[in-house]
Amino acid sequence: MRLGIDFGTTRIVAAAADRGNFPVVSFECPDGAAREWAPPLIAVQEGKRLYGWDAWAAQGVDGVTVLRSIKRVLASSGPETLVDLAGEPVRLATLLQELVSWLKTALLEKSSLPRRGASTLEVLLGVPANANSNQRFLTAEAFRAAGFHVLGLLNEPSAASIEYSHRSSQEGLSAPQRILVYDLGGGTFDASLVYRDGHMHVVEATESIPTLGGDDFDDVLAALALEKAGLAAERASLSQAEEFLLLEECREKKESLHPNTRRLMVDLDRVRPGWPLVSVPVAEYYEHLTPLVEETLHATEDLLERAPQTAPITLYVTGGASELPLVSRLLRERFGRRVKRSAYTRSATAIGLAIQASAHAPALLRERFTRYFGVWREAEGGRAVVFDPLFEQGLELPAPGAPPLRRTRCYTPVHNIGHFRYLECSHRAPSGEPAGDITAWDEIRFPFDPRLASVADLENIPVERSAEAARQWIEEAYMVDSSGAVTVVISNLTAGYHREYRLGQWASAQKTIRRTQPAARTRRRTAGR
Repeated sequence: MRLGIDFGTTRIVAAAADRGNFPVVSFECPDGAAREWAPPLIAVQEGKRLYGWDAWAAQGVDGVTVLRSIKRVLASSGPETLVDLAGEPVRLATLLQELVSWLKTALLEKSSLPRRGASTLEVLLGVPANANSNQRFLTAEAFRAAGFHVLGLLNEPSAASIEYSHRSSQEGLSAPQRILVYDLGGGTFDASLVYRDGHMHVVEATESIPTLGGDDFDDVLAALALEKAGLAAERASLSQAEEFLLLEECREKKESLHPNTRRLMVDLDRVRPGWPLVSVPVAEYYEHLTPLVEETLHATEDLLERAPQTAPITLYVTGGASELPLVSRLLRERFGRRVKRSAYTRSATAIGLAIQASAHAPALLRERFTRYFGVWREAEGGRAVVFDPLFEQGLELPAPGAPPLRRTRCYTPVHNIGHFRYLECSHRAPSGEPAGDITAWDEIRFPFDPRLASVADLENIPVERSAEAARQWIEEAYMVDSSGAVTVVISNLTAGYHREYRLGQWASAQKTIRRTQPAARTRRRTAGR
């Protein structure tokens, strides 16, 4: 059985590839209802870890710790990153694997999955368009460790464009066109410009805001409700369970909004007995949300400005947070008739993934590198540092199963140890230096001097000039696969040894993620703006 799985910040959605049909999978829930999603929740109750709907059922119970929106921390986490969960440090990778194991059991035993009981589940996974090597690696490894056969990873807006193309082809629309996918989810915003010609899809450009989504809309409503009740100062005193209930109440009220709604009634008694029912004017709520939505519109305009005008551009709207009436109104005001809303706002990505995963996938998709990736290097005899872009933004990635892209650098070093500092950036300044949204990756060290070849940990050895190192010939071979994961093999060709590294942000091995009470959020600037 082949599946497309959209592993979202607030919802996991799965769609099956079933003999030319792509039904969204519904899950059996503890309250007896069937829902077409599963919550990526982790909870601890009386020392026992609970996942998914089991964690959902325990929400709000005194003494229960709930971890939500775990996807948001993946980009800055590594395999050994720890999460402080109810006072116990637990590897993030372990929590992810156990969550995905719960998902597999739920799919096989408590869902509408066709041919329930299939022993092998082959999955194509969705990741944010801005996902770096960390997030891709951790996501894929969690599913592999849980027993899924991972076919590959695909960025979420690209998957949504496949769903749109599939539906358009059924309606007889086959002319070449550009699809700008506007994907506003629970935790992230992604936009991708995709050129479609027949069954071929080419991702031309991507813009992302990795920390903006429906979670932020919930938080804004929570702050307004507490302010109206005169309880804003009390938020710091909320327990973890009470904070969870507050955000759940606000999420439910937000999702009940329709264009004619004038007031939202937020029941704070659900959070703490005795607290009042408060009224929040929708106009005031929208006033606070407009700057957040404007950020997504700016990113969308950036893509439109870069789009060649050789084919019509359709703005295709997906993602659960895009269902907010304010989002639809601002999109129509800004972009007019070119806006098309998916009939499957919350599941378009999963359906597109299932279509791509099917044995006879109708769409051929070529992904592109979403950012510049490179390394700092010394220049002018150590008097300056320059950025060496190893993989350029927009570079077309290899097709699944094809050999990885390869970049090499060869040189004679002057120091005993090579200290490599990697980074990625959304833009480059006219001088070539990194600009826009810049993310520092981990540092690695390689022994140029062959006398250090057997030393495993080079961190405490000083970097100094070495006559022996200057007699060596060094090669760096960088490879990126179809999912965008980067590895490097650094070799001393003279002395005949090498080391291989998977590049990411792995120095977080000693970092512990701790859940804290929410503080006032500061707004992020759209990458590159």
